[in-house]
Amino acid sequence: MKFYIACDHAGFDIKDSVIKILEDFGNEVVNLGTNSKERVDYPDFAHKLSEAVLKDKGSQGVLICGTGIGMSLSANKHKGIRAALCHDAYTATMARAHNDANVLCFGERVVGLGVVSSILKAWCDTSFEGGRHANRVQKIEL
Repeated sequence: MKFYIACDHAGFDIKDSVIKILEDFGNEVVNLGTNSKERVDYPDFAHKLSEAVLKDKGSQGVLICGTGIGMSLSANKHKGIRAALCHDAYTATMARAHNDANVLCFGERVVGLGVVSSILKAWCDTSFEGGRHANRVQKIEL
């Protein structure tokens, strides 16, 4: 799978580890920044990643900020993006299986690297179940 990844300054310290984990799982990863701890505005990176995911059919995204909240709010402004804020493997599994989420968001200040690894594994190992969930996902896109 191809992933786009982006973060703000509050997610920078963990981004390289996330890239390595995704690559170790056999994924292609495209880094969209930020590339330093210099203060930036998270919506700029959420929008950049969302546009990339929408243009590259079948790709996924990972957004990291301090809490994941701002990134998920910003990404979800894009029609066709279903960004899910996940704090553990279970929420990542359900986001993929029931909501067909295509952008994973989490906060560096909220989850540690061990939890992040389990979140990424669950995300990568889970596919959308479709069925009764497909109609609900369609209703998200008003």
